Amino acid sequence: MATNTRRLGAELFGRETEFDYAENRIGYAILALRVTMGWVLLQGGVTKLITYLDADPANNWTAAGYLANAIPEGNPLGDLWLTMAGNPLVDVLVMWGLTLTGLGLILGAFVRWNAFWGAVMMLMFWAAALEGGLMAGLPIAHGWVVDDHLVYAALLFGLGAIGAGRILGLDAYLEDLDVVQNNAWLRYLMG
Repeated sequence: MATNTRRLGAELFGRETEFDYAENRIGYAILALRVTMGWVLLQGGVTKLITYLDADPANNWTAAGYLANAIPEGNPLGDLWLTMAGNPLVDVLVMWGLTLTGLGLILGAFVRWNAFWGAVMMLMFWAAALEGGLMAGLPIAHGWVVDDHLVYAALLFGLGAIGAGRILGLDAYLEDLDVVQNNAWLRYLMG
């Protein structure tokens, strides 16, 4: 398989930069990142949905236990998380948000929309894991500042910026529909 090398120019932080990339390989890499991230979110949502729908109410999943009891001591938003504990809307948003965002990424449908909301969820999960404020160095369980939630948020931002849904995804087809052609703003949700 021949690999075409291309040169990409971009302005990053006010500086012009250029780099070469392998056209075929980058497509595979973006597809793998999109599907993998989608699977992580889908799996998290589906497992919560399944336990939420358990016939025995004692086994039903809820975010309340985590929000009321597992937020680290000194979390700068601790009071906010406590007020959210027990709110059924929070449970629904987490379960369905993870499930539908993951499904959308796997299918490559409305990737920018899904990547944005996935990143918002990841930033909220990150904020809930903080063990102290800015003066404490924003510690988290396994380091300072950066944990898997920030990595996921950055990855989701990148998938949206790239327009990863156009690579073997439904967005490539959806963008050709008349409704999208006649409403250009819809393209901001796709890609």
